[in-house]
Amino acid sequence: MQTEDSSAAVAAQSTFPESFALCKTKYLTKIVSAPILASMSIPEPAHRPSAPLAIDDHARENLRFIRETMERAGSFTAVPGWGGVALGITALGASFVAAQQSTRAEWLIVWLIEAAIAISIAGWTALAKARRAHDSLLSGPARKFALSFVPPVFAGGILTYVLFHAGLASAVPATWLLLYGTGVMTGGAFSIRAVPFMGLCFIVLGTVTFFCPASWSDIMLGVGFGGFHIIFGAIIARNYGG
Repeated sequence: MQTEDSSAAVAAQSTFPESFALCKTKYLTKIVSAPILASMSIPEPAHRPSAPLAIDDHARENLRFIRETMERAGSFTAVPGWGGVALGITALGASFVAAQQSTRAEWLIVWLIEAAIAISIAGWTALAKARRAHDSLLSGPARKFALSFVPPVFAGGILTYVLFHAGLASAVPATWLLLYGTGVMTGGAFSIRAVPFMGLCFIVLGTVTFFCPASWSDIMLGVGFGGFHIIFGAIIARNYGG
């Protein structure tokens, strides 16, 4: 009987390590599996959002036309381009003739005649351009242009009289250029884009003329009333219809 118990104990001892190993493997071993999501690819959307369509050239031209039309509706567009070129040509002739005069009074008469010619050319060509565009020189933008342009020019006329009688005739050319440029720039705020820039050029030239010798006066007047009118008149005629 004792022998059988000993055999059973030996058998139990021999099977215990094997049972323990199976239990350890079954319950204590950590099973490491590769993450499933890492191997899965993210599905791409069936329809990718397409890039915004670019506006074609025809649509851009239409938008530009609408924008310029709205700008011109509130602007005085009858500023004469070819009329400005004609003004410049006559001013160049006046600057040459005025330089040949022996007295300041004769010099002034030449430029006053040129001023009368310039007013006639500007008025006639502006009226013709307004009629072609079925516009009126009495419209709101035209009145605003006139109310901004005329006061500085009128002040220039008053100062011409004062300076001549004060013996300061040499300051007259610079005063003309400066105040004419002021009128063009302020009036140009209600006109096409080239006009204010032309006024600015006159203002700069007038300021420089104040510090130049008196003998340069006709040259500076020729550059301003001649050259600037020709250049900007051609720009206006080309881009804004004559």
